[in-house]
Amino acid sequence: MPPAIVLSEDPIQPYTSAFEPGEGAEAQFLGVVRGSEDGQPITGIDYSAYLPMAEKMLQDLVDRGRASQGPHRVFIQHRLGFVAAEEPSIVIRVRTRHSAEAFDLCRWYLKEIKTCVPIWKRPVFAPETVSSPA
Repeated sequence: MPPAIVLSEDPIQPYTSAFEPGEGAEAQFLGVVRGSEDGQPITGIDYSAYLPMAEKMLQDLVDRGRASQGPHRVFIQHRLGFVAAEEPSIVIRVRTRHSAEAFDLCRWYLKEIKTCVPIWKRPVFAPETVSSPA
């Protein structure tokens, strides 16, 4: 897998590689921007972060996960900048010995990212369409 964490404007790319000895499962979470926020149409979400702090907190999260959750490999990419509706904004890939561990770790990482890492989102609402009189 590539480096454990990436925060960038780069699109999320598919990734495959050989499993290491002892790895038997990979779980992936892919979060995609929905086309609405609070029931209103959006064109996308503008993500921002205080990069030095967010990178440190993500790395600390990965280190904490490796220390407390058992052996595994993890890759987390969160996009910054404008991400259009229907495009992925986050991917979490976890490799472990067993599938249940991989699924649980994906869920654990997502929860921790959403509650602890300073990444902010601002929905970009779609312009209202004004119908002209007939």
